[in-house]
Amino acid sequence: MIDRAGLAEFLRRRREALQPEDVGLPRGQRRRTSGLRREEVAALCHISADYYSRLERERGPHPSEQMIGSIAQGLHLTLDERDHLFRLAGHHPPSRGTGGDYISPGMLRIFDRLADTPAEIVTELGETLRQTALGVALTGDSTRYTGPARSIGYRWFTDPACRAMYHPDDHGLHSRVFASGLRSTVALRGPESWAAHLQRLLLKESAEFRAVWDEHEIGVRYAHTKRYLHPEVGLLEVECQSLLDPDQAHALLVYTAIPGSESYEKLRLLSVIGTQLA
Repeated sequence: MIDRAGLAEFLRRRREALQPEDVGLPRGQRRRTSGLRREEVAALCHISADYYSRLERERGPHPSEQMIGSIAQGLHLTLDERDHLFRLAGHHPPSRGTGGDYISPGMLRIFDRLADTPAEIVTELGETLRQTALGVALTGDSTRYTGPARSIGYRWFTDPACRAMYHPDDHGLHSRVFASGLRSTVALRGPESWAAHLQRLLLKESAEFRAVWDEHEIGVRYAHTKRYLHPEVGLLEVECQSLLDPDQAHALLVYTAIPGSESYEKLRLLSVIGTQLA
């Protein structure tokens, strides 16, 4: 059963504890609210300001599990806080452990400070959970996919359009990296895991995957530099740095170019083009 009073008070307290800079928002000069405004939290949670306001006023419909999950993520709650929010809303908390889509507050805080950098948060299967605006400008919106296609490894072997953004000379390495990474994840998560399900799908759907899979390679990795073929600015060479969250099996990938290089100037141009296209 929903605890409307407890839910409303908890939401208010967590909202008031967050500062704009905690979530990548400008503070502005005339802020009177303690913490974030309701409309700011609503935007972070991808819900209407009216809906969120009614929850804080102990009104409105019974929020669904999906809605509570969005609110928990928008408020940058810890896992303990997230589980508490679910219980206040009358729901069982999601199971914990690796493989979920819930991003830790610490990783979100870092991500929110990368507004001028191509960056994304991905799962161990290459499913993109968040992208910066410049990340979308560089590689396209990778969060739009559903089902198995959420995994870039799955798309690589089943959707030829996925390869268009990568230099042709690197395609063979990409195939080996994706197959090697999936093999490690299947061994780690077991035969009933989502990783194993993707493996079975790819064995049925892709002759290339079957050939690469049969090599039994483990630990194949990229060099630090990746090459992209962008339809607007052409070839870009960027370095990829990663920050791992072992508790959630997520990685924050940050793409940078050497200052003064041609790719650096192209990234600067892409930041302008991406803004114009948005």
